[in-house]
Amino acid sequence: MGRSCRLLFTGLLAACSHPAPPGSAAPSAGSVVAPALLEQESHTTALLQAVSAVNDSVVWVSGHRATWARTSDGGRTWTAGAMTGPDSVLQFRDVHGVDASTAYLLAAGNGGRSRIYKTSDAGRSWQLQFLNRDSTAFYDCFDFWDATHGVAVSDAVNGRMLVLATEDGGAHWNQLPGDGMPAALKAEGSPAASGTCLIVKDKAEAWFGTEPGARVFHSVDRGRHWSVVTTPIVSGEAAGIASFAFRDARHGLALGGRLLNANDMSDSVVARTDDGGTTWQLMHRPPFSGAVYGAAAVPGLASYYVAVGPKGLAWTADDGNAWSSLSSNAYWAAGFASRQAGWAVGPGGRITRIAW
Repeated sequence: MGRSCRLLFTGLLAACSHPAPPGSAAPSAGSVVAPALLEQESHTTALLQAVSAVNDSVVWVSGHRATWARTSDGGRTWTAGAMTGPDSVLQFRDVHGVDASTAYLLAAGNGGRSRIYKTSDAGRSWQLQFLNRDSTAFYDCFDFWDATHGVAVSDAVNGRMLVLATEDGGAHWNQLPGDGMPAALKAEGSPAASGTCLIVKDKAEAWFGTEPGARVFHSVDRGRHWSVVTTPIVSGEAAGIASFAFRDARHGLALGGRLLNANDMSDSVVARTDDGGTTWQLMHRPPFSGAVYGAAAVPGLASYYVAVGPKGLAWTADDGNAWSSLSSNAYWAAGFASRQAGWAVGPGGRITRIAW
């Protein structure tokens, strides 16, 4: 993420709820009742910062203290693990699950603390695939089009955002040429909040968001070339886009805000696109204060999204025109496999199942 925001979120663990700002639309659940929340026993107390739902049964999560956890039975039981020794300081701010046995972890941090690992045996062992040797780089998040093709993004170095790509399941991660990347703003980076500052869709499209400019970078050729647009989301030091949630390659939300101000109630924290990110329209904010760190589209329910942050969890049935509060607990990330199997994770090992 941007240099001003790299030690993100360490002081924002308290949770509370706040009313919607004056003039915002009243929350509406439409014809579908609010989802049910079911707390899980994660067997860890680490701050969990990313979630990857493979299907209704298999879910991987990851977080601080080099921690990961996995369920293969829809959350009835979780197995947690952590790397030890010098690696115990790593912060696994992104995770991508392929199946019950296979997953990738991205550790975000300065220099050598940015890494990518892979397991093929359900977490019993982890293979180091990428170790960042550039002291000025800071890798924030990654995503995969399929089990073998993935992409990762770093904060800007020498005036350009850095992009890694793999075409062989991570056996090789190669930095893509910079000639297809627009110039970066001063200290521009992607907030490594929830593993959703970069997302991919279809066979070749990718988007990542940044602060301090609240910009969206978009690629249609697996990261080789990028376009960039500025959104109406609040921008400035430690302010911008932290998360994306797309229901398809055309329709989605960008979310963020003032990332280090837990009490901020700025209206400009959610924007909507209906053209794949070429243009963005400002929407209403969720009812909790502070920034949105993570979000997810709800499969099978068009226009339904969940948004989370250190001050709560909320949902919308109309692309962000109106929001309803679900919880005032602190969360960092959310993800869905289906409308019956959604997950939100946060501090203290918190894992919550969300089901409509």
